[in-house]
Amino acid sequence: MNDTTNNNQPTGPLRGIKILDASTILAGPLAAQILGDFGADVIKIEHPQRLDGMRGHGLDKAGVPLWWKMVSRNKQTITLNLSTSDGQEIFRELAREADVVIENFRPGTFERWGLSYAELSAANPGLIMLRVTGFGQHGPYATRPVFGTLVESMSGFAHLTGQPDGPPTLPAFGLADSIAGIAGSAAVSMALFDRERHGGTGQVIDLDLLTPIMTAVGPGVIYADQLGIDQERTGNRSQNNAPRNLYRTKDDHWVAISTSAQAIAERVMRIVGHPEVLDEEWFATGRERAQHADLLDEYVGGWIAERTRDEVSAVFEEAGAAVAPVYRPSDLLTDPQVVATDMITTVEDDELGPMRMHNVMWRMGQTPGSIRHTGRPAGADTNRILTNLGLSTDDIDNLRLRGVI
Repeated sequence: MNDTTNNNQPTGPLRGIKILDASTILAGPLAAQILGDFGADVIKIEHPQRLDGMRGHGLDKAGVPLWWKMVSRNKQTITLNLSTSDGQEIFRELAREADVVIENFRPGTFERWGLSYAELSAANPGLIMLRVTGFGQHGPYATRPVFGTLVESMSGFAHLTGQPDGPPTLPAFGLADSIAGIAGSAAVSMALFDRERHGGTGQVIDLDLLTPIMTAVGPGVIYADQLGIDQERTGNRSQNNAPRNLYRTKDDHWVAISTSAQAIAERVMRIVGHPEVLDEEWFATGRERAQHADLLDEYVGGWIAERTRDEVSAVFEEAGAAVAPVYRPSDLLTDPQVVATDMITTVEDDELGPMRMHNVMWRMGQTPGSIRHTGRPAGADTNRILTNLGLSTDDIDNLRLRGVI
């Protein structure tokens, strides 16, 4: 089980790794959060006047942003104006001792500030730099302003999402950024492994938002290339199996059913009282079953509509068939599997007291991650970090007076 007792000593596999998180909404900060969850020492850098926009995203409680508490957990916070010469020099000093720098400014910005990888790695050859952009460091779109919404549109996700007779549909959350953030944490871990195992130096990781979500969307590109076919929206159905849909229960809940495995499809049809379809030639493969989705949905939907959600779940579980409820976030707080495995855990926050949030993303037996503290107020650690760099109280006061911190 992962340690979530606010022990300030990291226990994860990345303990001792130092990371500078100079990124903003959302992919870069999420990558840094995941790395911090597993032991890395993360310093979050924000502009002193224009703080990370994540502080203004989502809902707040008593003026305290809640999403920030999660995505900036396990991070020290420092304010630093990187467009000033003093701010740049402080950043260079921090980077000399860092293992990883994460940034998501437009290509060329760090170079203009004298913070290019070539300059930083000259003083620290082992430095790894994760550069997160919409479309990558090069190419005709490299300097375009981009948010996750735009790559969710371009990736094929919006095209495939929604009802067949309805418009393309965007997600109601930061899907592209979240997928890229998870990918970024994996990329940094690979670079650290290469450096340590193979005695290599550091390197630049060029991570765009578009590539990870294109991967998640699936095989559409290879279908288009090899078959000249563009997949179309199928609503909650699938072109690969049936029955696969959302079905309304007697007590006005929804449940999801998938039959990707042939044995599961057979069990479902026996459950709903139509074993005769198992003898149909077309029932033998998922793709052929999908061609008869109207009939199968009629059988399954009719059976489910006569039963409550709990009744449906109990029958399916007993038969070894796959079913899951459509949850609201509040339902996750009491789900027995979520509770038993501590997927959502309670963390003590200095401003708001105990709060429940997503736990670390995976459970490691020997080197578990931990949530040592929640996201901190802006610049909470500025004085301590700068003092550790050798700056005096007068130096720090002067920097603050001039808007550098």
